Amino acid sequence: MESLSALTKGIDIESDPKGFFNAALKVHEKFMELFKDGGQAEAAAKAREDLESLENTKLNIAVTGETGSGKSSFINALRGLGAEDQGAAQTGVIETTTKPMAYPHPSYPNVILWDLPGIGAMDFRPESYLQKVNFSRYDFFVIVASERFRSSHANLAQEIQRMEKKFYFVRCKVDEDLANARRAHPQAYVEENVLQRIREHARKCLRDQGAIDPQVFLLSNWDLDQYDFPLLEETLEKDVPHLQRLVFLLSLPNFSPEIIEKKKSALRGHLWKISLVSACINVLPMRGVSLACDVGLLLVSMIAFYKQFSLDDDSLAKLARQAGKPVAELKAVIVSPQGEDLIRDVLMKKIVQVGCSLTHSVEQCFYFVPVISTLAAAGLSFATSYSILSNFLEKVAADAQRVRKKALE
Repeated sequence: MESLSALTKGIDIESDPKGFFNAALKVHEKFMELFKDGGQAEAAAKAREDLESLENTKLNIAVTGETGSGKSSFINALRGLGAEDQGAAQTGVIETTTKPMAYPHPSYPNVILWDLPGIGAMDFRPESYLQKVNFSRYDFFVIVASERFRSSHANLAQEIQRMEKKFYFVRCKVDEDLANARRAHPQAYVEENVLQRIREHARKCLRDQGAIDPQVFLLSNWDLDQYDFPLLEETLEKDVPHLQRLVFLLSLPNFSPEIIEKKKSALRGHLWKISLVSACINVLPMRGVSLACDVGLLLVSMIAFYKQFSLDDDSLAKLARQAGKPVAELKAVIVSPQGEDLIRDVLMKKIVQVGCSLTHSVEQCFYFVPVISTLAAAGLSFATSYSILSNFLEKVAADAQRVRKKALE
């Protein structure tokens, strides 16, 4: 059924109505082919289970390191917050964390980043530290350093590995190292050479302390899209279970065009599930149209797209403050319906608009065969829901790219 997700990709109902409806008819035909022997209700129930599992999936990320290493700033960067934003992790040159502090993602509260107490004490013991911070609670650990990795980092990693959990070494503040290297050797400065030296030095420090084949990711908390963060994100994609990987991706700020495209691709893979549930479970009939759609489910899904692409009012307000621009300037480049315009009545009109055109083409074939007609009506509902969601997803992803570009101007 995943093959349904490619049928309306990139087709815009306003700019290419004929192409859009031809693609929607193909979706209907695929539905009819898949469920010609029945089973759509069972498939819809399974799809609903999958959607509920995604909605309920939790991800707990532990971030630890020495005092002043940048772990709190790293947490804020992943949550799309500045140090002065409400709910930001407290930063400073002295240790501000004495016990694990939970920082839920502002748009994805099931993604929780934990700021753990510093590990730089002379009497640091990994076993007691992990017991103190409730080791079993976390899905993986990020071990942060800002200058060099020490025995405390390597010893902690060995204990985490012994207890069979994932960990990742992150070297923060690499932008400061590059700036210092540029000032010290302006003629000989080559960024990639400096980065490679930092990587090798960090790995050597960890190997000297007993770490086996350590992988180190170089980051800047101020420019999260630079350096090794894409590699860290790809590594997590391989290591973390599917649903947790997805919620992590959707929770990331739109710090690069590639992340926005990844979000769109991941969400597109779930559109058929939403559409199938909308067509087959708890549906609301549309007056005058031989189809039924769960309008509430579609509306909730479309509003969720706004949050997942950071187009909701709170996310735009934060981005405007960080970019030093009026929020109205960012909103001006958004062409999809704004949150206040995306209401039930507007969506119902869109359903009727799309559904009527599809119905006219399909009902002529199936009107006189009651059993097939019922299946055809479910297929119409599915094709209508899928087409509307697919088109809307394309628009909000394009909006996110425009907003990002405007913020960077």
